[in-house]
Amino acid sequence: MFIAFEGGEGAGKSSRALALAERLRAAGREVVLTHEPGDTRIGRQVRHLVLDPSSAGLDAWAEALLYAADRAEHVSSVVRPALDRGAVVLTDRYVDSSLAYQGVGRGLGVDAVAAVSAFATGGLVPDLTVVLDVPPSIGRSRLAGPADRLEGESDVFHERVRQAFLDAAATAPHRYLVVDATLPTDHLDAVILDRVKEIGLP
Repeated sequence: MFIAFEGGEGAGKSSRALALAERLRAAGREVVLTHEPGDTRIGRQVRHLVLDPSSAGLDAWAEALLYAADRAEHVSSVVRPALDRGAVVLTDRYVDSSLAYQGVGRGLGVDAVAAVSAFATGGLVPDLTVVLDVPPSIGRSRLAGPADRLEGESDVFHERVRQAFLDAAATAPHRYLVVDATLPTDHLDAVILDRVKEIGLP
């Protein structure tokens, strides 16, 4: 089973993924908790390139292709091997982030970025994508430390990204779960776990 957690900055993706991982592990499942970009040796170098503020001015397509390169390595070395041995894979960000940030946020076009992502992943699609929805002003207020290159984009940019996630979810409600990430975490975890049970876990 492959589950992706998506959403804007400060939505709580990593925390909710960790909470679900703990519940599934307690139920006896092997869980691989991972993230994009940067959860491989090569990916860590890509992460630095795309998120470091010193990369300001990076061409939008160069950015999209760097994310695709990270994703190709991630799927090849982490995600597919884990799925092949029967593990549950939970990832903090996947293809939908590229569709939202580069396809819509950068204006490259969802279809074009989707084609690149499909090539990079061999067409691997999550069984479930959890979209943690939060207004950009709230999400970004939760961030600690200096903003990275994407976090530092304008509110207008982040609102486009937010709407892109919601639009994607609306096209395939059977494969997405949208939750209000401003609600208490115990409520969010219960809603997510209920949907996970519906698709056959734990």
